[in-house]
Amino acid sequence: MRIVILAIFVSLLSACGTSYPNQSVKGQVFPSITGQTLEQNQLNIPADLKQDAVLLLIGYKQNSQFDIDRWLIGLDMTNTIVDVYELPTIQGMFPRMFSTVIDNGMRKGIPKELWKGVVTVYEDGEKVQKFTGNESGNNARVALINKDGVILYFYDRGFSVGALNELRNALEATR
Repeated sequence: MRIVILAIFVSLLSACGTSYPNQSVKGQVFPSITGQTLEQNQLNIPADLKQDAVLLLIGYKQNSQFDIDRWLIGLDMTNTIVDVYELPTIQGMFPRMFSTVIDNGMRKGIPKELWKGVVTVYEDGEKVQKFTGNESGNNARVALINKDGVILYFYDRGFSVGALNELRNALEATR
């Protein structure tokens, strides 16, 4: 119960962070950021991602997990093969102070075999939010990047079949 109350409190505080207008970032280089997987391994994005294409599902609020899950289900149902990283991305000093509690809460709700693909971004959270914009924060930011970090596809308006098909077309163009 305490974790639920704390999660709500942290969500409310993080929602009070700086608001940035949404940006069209396709064709730009994803900013250099550092996060930690739920396995507690540091990951530098995009530097550590050497695949021809990697999909980043970026969430700014706890409620964006619903949109991320729809993207994951859509990818699975269409047999779309791509390495996917979920990036819970939180701005502000207060959430960083409780990062261990937040991460442990996520570990309780995510199967262990998926922990390597969940990368929490605290210190660089504001950098990412400023880059993509954080309006309509419940929507995931969907970014397909290449090994140089160039964004090949970007979408931030909530899951749709049309957007999934556009993503699949962009992914096919990398092969």
